[in-house]
Formats: sequence, structure tokens, C-alpha cells
Amino acid sequence: MLDAITPLILTLDEEANLERVLAPLSWAHEIVVVDSGSTDGTRAVCERHANVRFIVHPFTTHAEQWNFGLGEAGIRTDWVLALDADYVLSDELVAELRALSPSSDVVGYRAEFRYRVLGRTLRGALYPPVVVLYRRAGARYVQDGHTQRVEVNGSVEALRSPIFHDDRKPLARWLAAQIRYARIEADHLDGRPWAELGWPDRLRKCLFVAPPLAPVYCLIVRGGIFDGWPGLHYALQRAVAEAILSLMLIERKLMRSDHPRASR
Repeated sequence: MLDAITPLILTLDEEANLERVLAPLSWAHEIVVVDSGSTDGTRAVCERHANVRFIVHPFTTHAEQWNFGLGEAGIRTDWVLALDADYVLSDELVAELRALSPSSDVVGYRAEFRYRVLGRTLRGALYPPVVVLYRRAGARYVQDGHTQRVEVNGSVEALRSPIFHDDRKPLARWLAAQIRYARIEADHLDGRPWAELGWPDRLRKCLFVAPPLAPVYCLIVRGGIFDGWPGLHYALQRAVAEAILSLMLIERKLMRSDHPRASR
């Protein structure tokens, strides 16, 4: 099965993470990295791996960048393993991929994630399962808030082994990313009726609910309190991310309420 899979990775200034992502992929005949114009050592990391093909393509949206990788980056295998640049495969997952023998009606596999803070694995996180392995034919990404999801037609099964989410970029980079994500997420929430939203997005539209609820859920429900400082770090990250989104939604309400007065 490994011979039928091409890992596809999107990057932008991922020097801090990329070596840990590429190392467990030594089995791949080719890894395709689609870069959005990195200015750090991302390209140099890729060039240290003979099986990596590095492509620079201007970024518009996550969905369009993934679709470029699927359709225009020259991937020839039937299956694609879609990885963010902070997704690290475990030895158990590689062994599981090697042993897969999918029937003709299976078009994808969904993986769960274990979140890491500076290499220390947490008991639980808010990261949902994601379809990461799928047949390239017929697959297409659509934008979903600040992120994206792949659409496939057929049966999707679950992988037993998790992927580690291990982002070690500096805090300033993380904060800047959250501001970008919150802006896109605010557009997404503003433009959809209440009835079309799932319960996490409904909590976010309540403005004052998600920021305090997120760390409580991470620490108490998911057991992060037993992870020590890494668990506290993750819980505070989620609180800050939700607070940034709430501030943007409140700002939009204030701007709309001020607009009639400004027009008089």
C-alpha cells in the first residue's frame, strides 16, 4: 500500500516543524511539498530529503492550495496522504498504512490526533478527526471557515493509530495565525444562519461562552489538568483563540451599530 501513496504537505515558514514531519516519511517514493512563499529555511529542510519535490505556488485559500496540489502538482499515485506541516506520523501508523488493503468502495481513511506541546503528548485536545488518506480521483477540497475539508464520494474508514500534532513555531507566529484564522472564521459565522451552525459554532456566536468554556473543557473534561504545564499551555491557547474570535465578532456588531449614526 505504501507504494500507492504520495504524501502531500502545504508549507509556509515551517522550518521549525518540517524535519520531524519528513523523517517518518522516508518510505515514500515521492513527497510533494507545496509552499506558499517561505522566507525561512523551509526549502533547505526539504532539499535535505532526496524524495521531496518542492513547489512554490501563491496562496489564495487553503482549499485552493490543496486542490492545486491534488490536480496540478504532478501526483501520479492513486492515494494521497494529506498532511499539515506539523503532523507527525507514529511508527504504528506507518505500519498500519503498510498493511492496508482497501476494498473498492473505500475511498478514504480518517485519523485521530494526539496534541503535543514541545514534544510532550497531552491526554486530550479539541482537534477533531480528519480524513487524511484518500483516493486522489474524485477528491476535492472546500473551504470551511478558516480551515478546509476534503470531499470524497464513498466509504471512509477510521485508522486505529493517531497522528501527532506537534507545532513548535514561536508564540508570536501562533498569535498572528490566530488573528488571521479568527478573521476568516468571523466571516464564516457572520454569513450563516443559526440553524445551519453546529453546536461549537453556536457557542462561538454566543460571544461570552466559548472563551471561558474552552479551557474548562480542556483541563477538566479532557484531563489536561493532569498534563501539568503543557496541559495548561494548551488550555490557555484555546482560551486566547476563542477570545480573539469573540473580540472580532463584537467589533463587527459595534461597527454595524455605529453605521446608522455615522450616516445621519
